[in-house]
Amino acid sequence: MENLKSQALILNKLGIEKLNPMQKKAGLAIESNQEIILLSPTGTGKTLAFLLPIISKLDIDCNEVQVLIVVPSRELAIQIEQVVRNMGTGFKTNTVYGGQSIKKDFINLNHKPAILIGTPGRLAEHIYRETFATNDIKTLVLDEFDKSLEIGFELDMRDILEALNALETKILTSATKGVELPKFAAIKKPFVVDFLANGIEKLSLKTVISPTKDKLNTLLNLVCVLGNKPGIIFCNFKDSISLLSDFLTQNNVSHGCFYGGMEQQDRERALIKFRNGTYQLLIATDLAARGIDVPEIDFIIHFQLPLKADEFTHRNGRTARMNSAGTAYVLKWENEKLPEFITNTDLFEIKEAPKPEISNWTTLFVSGGRKDKISKGDIAGLFLKQGKIDKEDLGVIELKTDCAFVGIKKSKISEIIDQFNNTRIKKRKVRLYQV
Repeated sequence: MENLKSQALILNKLGIEKLNPMQKKAGLAIESNQEIILLSPTGTGKTLAFLLPIISKLDIDCNEVQVLIVVPSRELAIQIEQVVRNMGTGFKTNTVYGGQSIKKDFINLNHKPAILIGTPGRLAEHIYRETFATNDIKTLVLDEFDKSLEIGFELDMRDILEALNALETKILTSATKGVELPKFAAIKKPFVVDFLANGIEKLSLKTVISPTKDKLNTLLNLVCVLGNKPGIIFCNFKDSISLLSDFLTQNNVSHGCFYGGMEQQDRERALIKFRNGTYQLLIATDLAARGIDVPEIDFIIHFQLPLKADEFTHRNGRTARMNSAGTAYVLKWENEKLPEFITNTDLFEIKEAPKPEISNWTTLFVSGGRKDKISKGDIAGLFLKQGKIDKEDLGVIELKTDCAFVGIKKSKISEIIDQFNNTRIKKRKVRLYQV
């Protein structure tokens, strides 16, 4: 009964009325099994599905790490950490991943979190350095395990698994079926919760034929037809993204880019701007096919055809999420042969359409965050009450540890910066500028 009360409070904080069928079944499975494989489409709430039963088992008197969540990318680590924060449980959570200063990790881990989230390489390094003890880690989650158990992560994953001698529960999640588990994962008789079929019926697959091999003008025409709706255009290589980005820029189509070679700060800001509507299009590699926190997406476009079936599945999983429908467009040159795993697509003929309008939203940087005791309400109150802008002119506010990003109408950005740059929020003097 106490767990049900706690769960109700958490769902209320998250603004969720009730759990979906997958989350309910996953919760029961995790409570009564030692090995669980959770298969469900991207965006169906797998993170909450495993966090709720995990948190209910945490020992409030334990001062060591109790849960280890291994993820294949830093974006997924950050996303899960944010979900835990939003749940407001009071349990400390930290992330560790490559690209972030290891000195910062040491500072964060000086006071041990109950839940530690990280990428295989950085977690293995901390285990080798004995930054934290592993004796109290009872639960291991391999989120997107089809990536974290790939050959490239094998040595790090072996080191992690060998160090966890007190494990009682292993939870593996994925949006892909039929992944072979390596022997070192030591999964013997897992209980499988499979909801993958539920997402297929909401997805429409359409093929767009390009008369030219470069497909650029066909893509531009398709983007014009789709209009001002949020979508992701997938490429296989970062060089292709650069080429496509230059082409769209020349044609005055606003967009962001997201791929592995970008600086971490630039990747994070690309997602922030996509979330708050500064731009509606994101050009990305398969890095964006899983584990990133983005809003409902109306469509995805396979500008370059995926090389593997699971890449196709994960890309498509960015749309038609939860209760929403979505469309995946396969853009192919007329002489190009589709891979065997792309089937049952309908032909989509492009008609003449005007170019999408440039977004009237932009992004404001605020140089103060959680560590300065600044809340979203403080920022909203400052702009709405003292700045006297309308609620309709203020968009999404994202609060980070040491800064914040605010979606704001372009027509209001100059007056807000002029009025509040170098002013104080709480006791912190903050700088404001457009990013």
